[in-house]
Amino acid sequence: MSMTELIFIRHGETDWNRARRFQGCIDIALNADGLEQARRTAARLRGQQFAAVYSSHLGRARETARPIAEVLGLPLVIEPELRERSYGAFEGQTHDELLRDHPEAYQRWRDRVPDYELPGGGESLVALRARVVEQMHRLATRHAGQTVVAVTHGGVLDSIYRIASGLAPDAPRRFELNNASINRIGWNGEHFSVLDWGDVSHLAKMSV
Repeated sequence: MSMTELIFIRHGETDWNRARRFQGCIDIALNADGLEQARRTAARLRGQQFAAVYSSHLGRARETARPIAEVLGLPLVIEPELRERSYGAFEGQTHDELLRDHPEAYQRWRDRVPDYELPGGGESLVALRARVVEQMHRLATRHAGQTVVAVTHGGVLDSIYRIASGLAPDAPRRFELNNASINRIGWNGEHFSVLDWGDVSHLAKMSV
């Protein structure tokens, strides 16, 4: 069986990214830099062969994916399971605000306690991982031997890297999750692997 490649791209920048404000499932649009990042990402992928273009249903992902689908001449397929982690009561708050108002919950989030459900109905890392690995298998099975693009979110990409590399959910993160980064995951029919991660060369001279 030939290698299946899943190209996961984080959405472009939003004002809330810049302010270090938790977005989660709140629908925040790209800012001007994010729109330029989306344009450059599409230009980078122009002319390459892909079987499909997928996106989370959230606006910042769709705004990033739309120009990619256009340059590739493919329809944009919405996959809600690519959505960002639900951060519950954290959504809309900055890190400083959470440290001040919810120090215990914020520390448990920082400690990456796998089964800790964020207050206000947020997802645990265990629940997020289960959702993400199911979606990865779904895409790999649907497009066996092909290459597809999927635009998603930072929390999802964190889980994808850990699934593909074998890194534990509670291990410290020492890999990048930059906006509009290109991240290549392989599937050989049995295992996922990280082929390339955090490529932002197409964003040269932009602050990432």
